[in-house]
Amino acid sequence: MNKKKMTFVGVLIVLIAAAAYSFWYYQQQQDAPLRLYGNVDIRTVNLSFRVGGRLATLAVDEGDSVAPGQLLGKLDDTPYLNALQQAQANVTSAKAKLALLQAGYRDEEIAQVRSEVTQRLSAFNYAESFFQRQQALWAKKATSADALEDARTLRNQAQANLQASKDKLSQYLSGNRPQEIEEAKANLALTEASLAQAQLDLQDTTLLSPSVGRVMTRAVEPGTMLSPGNTVFTLSLTKPVWVRAYINEAHLGSAQPGTELQIFTDSRPGKPYHGKIGFVSPTAEFTPKTVETPDLRTDLVYRLRIIVTDADDALRQGMPVTVNFAKP
Repeated sequence: MNKKKMTFVGVLIVLIAAAAYSFWYYQQQQDAPLRLYGNVDIRTVNLSFRVGGRLATLAVDEGDSVAPGQLLGKLDDTPYLNALQQAQANVTSAKAKLALLQAGYRDEEIAQVRSEVTQRLSAFNYAESFFQRQQALWAKKATSADALEDARTLRNQAQANLQASKDKLSQYLSGNRPQEIEEAKANLALTEASLAQAQLDLQDTTLLSPSVGRVMTRAVEPGTMLSPGNTVFTLSLTKPVWVRAYINEAHLGSAQPGTELQIFTDSRPGKPYHGKIGFVSPTAEFTPKTVETPDLRTDLVYRLRIIVTDADDALRQGMPVTVNFAKP
């Protein structure tokens, strides 16, 4: 009996200890802050020239840090300089033509046409007088039909020349037609647009960094003939630094934009970075396999974007991190 009693007491003690441990573990879990697992977000930009040509120089290499507006590379700009000079000449020519049409004809030109009208009027008067004499002779049968017809032809030709000179004088006095001036204005606008495009093309022979980052890939070398859009560099953006993490629906209420968090890495476990939630995805998705998490990977979770407020160079893109919420 004593042996059975001792066994019973032993079992009872084990059960009490197990229950106490379970209660303690439950309390620890309840008191522990919410913990998530994620990675520093990788954001890259493929940099290329908007125009084609022969690559002249590259100013940076893989691993180099770059600043916004920093020169990265240049194309041979000789063809674009030539195109720009041609476009500038076309604009100058179009402006001169428009100014000429708007100004109308010079006094010297009008005087010359007046003189021409006077000369042709004299020629017409002589031809008309000669024709009248031939008609009179024909009535007396004193001239041939051919001579009369020649006189008529000469009179008609002189009359046509006089009318042409009068029309020309009228045009010179009234100036150029509005349609011609409008056409010249349109041609000027077209040449100015071509000039603006030539200037932009020349500007695009220089490749500049769009933001702070680090060169990950240098895809080509000087001397390469490039088409527009060919990748020259792959740039990893380093500011701002974001962490991508995932949270399940049960804890979604704790993830509000602006919530401050602590971010731990394996390289400095006792010294956290600090951040705040900048974005919570409105749609659920399955946890990506790349995320280190103790939860089931088949759980539906919501993606968080966490902005790191005190990032430094030790926080590398793609690095796994642990995100702790503040204790409730």
